Amino acid sequence: MANIKSAKKRIITSRKSAALNNDVKKAMKTSIKNFEKSLNDDVKEAEKLLNLAIKRIDKAASSGVIKKNTAARYKSNIQTKFNKLSSK
Repeated sequence: MANIKSAKKRIITSRKSAALNNDVKKAMKTSIKNFEKSLNDDVKEAEKLLNLAIKRIDKAASSGVIKKNTAARYKSNIQTKFNKLSSK
């Protein structure tokens, strides 16, 4: 355990930020999974969940939880899946 006061504060803030980052990442991954589940159902519902997933991915990227290229890859993958569904 740290002895210096500023180091103790830093431990607390790093734990808080790690918890927030985990929440953002979980929300992103959950929205992606919900979108992939909806691909078997209605196209309009899938489109709503696609927009939500893209929003959550952008939020994770802007807050630094994931990198910009990782966000682009996630968005590209789910957009490709949606385009395959809508072209049928």
